[in-house]
Amino acid sequence: MFKKVLIANRGEIACRVARACRALGIKTVAVYSDADEKSLHALACDEKVRLGPAPARESYLNADLVIAAARQTGAEAIHPGYGFLSEQADFAQACADAGITFVGPPPSAMRALKDKSQARGVMRDAGVPVVPGSGGHVTDEAGAKAAALAVGYPLLVKAAAGGGGIGMQVAKDEAELMKALRACADRARASFGKDSVYLERYFPLPRHVEVQLMGDGTTTLALGARECSIQRRHQKVIEEAPATAFELPSRPELREKLLEAGVRAAKAVGYANAGTAEFLLVGDEFFFIELNARLQVEHPVTELTTGLDLVQMQLKIAAGEKLPLTQAEVKSHGYAIEARINAEDPVKFFPSPGPVKRFDTPVPADGQLHDGIRVDAGYRAGDTVTPHYDSLLAKLIAYGDTRAEATKRLEHALTNFHVEGVKTNIPLHLRITRSEMFAKGELDTHFLERLQ
Repeated sequence: MFKKVLIANRGEIACRVARACRALGIKTVAVYSDADEKSLHALACDEKVRLGPAPARESYLNADLVIAAARQTGAEAIHPGYGFLSEQADFAQACADAGITFVGPPPSAMRALKDKSQARGVMRDAGVPVVPGSGGHVTDEAGAKAAALAVGYPLLVKAAAGGGGIGMQVAKDEAELMKALRACADRARASFGKDSVYLERYFPLPRHVEVQLMGDGTTTLALGARECSIQRRHQKVIEEAPATAFELPSRPELREKLLEAGVRAAKAVGYANAGTAEFLLVGDEFFFIELNARLQVEHPVTELTTGLDLVQMQLKIAAGEKLPLTQAEVKSHGYAIEARINAEDPVKFFPSPGPVKRFDTPVPADGQLHDGIRVDAGYRAGDTVTPHYDSLLAKLIAYGDTRAEATKRLEHALTNFHVEGVKTNIPLHLRITRSEMFAKGELDTHFLERLQ
């Protein structure tokens, strides 16, 4: 096992990785920008190294600085968390070249998945059902029109190098398609440095389900399915395990087919370590969207329902250990629901930066389960939310023997989660958990538009 790991991230995920390392007896190194010098994650580690100014490109996204920090402190491995450098194949390769273990998939798998249009082709060849769409990138208006006629409207124009809903737009007809092509290409160029786009069939009311994967280079396991249908602008708001879609009504055979497709997707690109295969569920059909080559924000709901510590598993696999269980030994117990607590206006959804004057969590924010509630936090009273990074303050996760019990616990915990100084989306979460649609499991990606 490693003696020292550098955590190339910030906020709640950096604190989460630090806890896992501590449990394994591993020393930790935090990296920080000038805005985060006194942050919770910087204090959670044994050492800390300054990267640079607040802007991410001058600090957390500067691969050379991160690797230099690892060398300086003698860290044998780097855990990237999620976001920032976590899905950068070049960074993973640079770690290997420097003799540092990257806690994640091999660079070859990351490269195979980076271009989502090309990844669709790989999955299609592997027998994984994909959303009907263009055969590859659309490079001009004539090609886009021809592909649109073959696929059919409505369409989703997507950035090939995109993620998190960035560079994605719906087109209901040819006129909207032309506008969407330009808009998505421009946004993709600004966000990812590449303006390649492709087309997919747009399903008006799908459910969003995903498979948590873990591989050791030889064996790949599906650790269950999650439901992430409640979204705003393609950004997940609430996540559940097991996936409600297969519980109401119960469709175990369809769930098993989904899990098998997730494992097939991972094997198609030689995947190892933690990853998530995401799918759209339309009726009794599911379609592959993407395979995220990293740990997901919503991993705690899988941890609570399986009893597995996914971050510790990541670290052990990166250190050369094999998976400690077989697929038949993966069991699911109870229900878990996660609410992302963001610093944002709960009505207009604008970011709400500023000083955090009060931050009282319903249970200790130590990542442990207390009376059915777990809080993973990256902030505390006295911290400042800056506009330089995402607005995630904490994750509130409720666990229960039944979905109704988990929902009740989540609602009660939300009423006892008090933040002052910045606005949060806690009022939105309360509206969701108190709604009849949520109680009945009537979920799809347009849930929030119907929420009264």
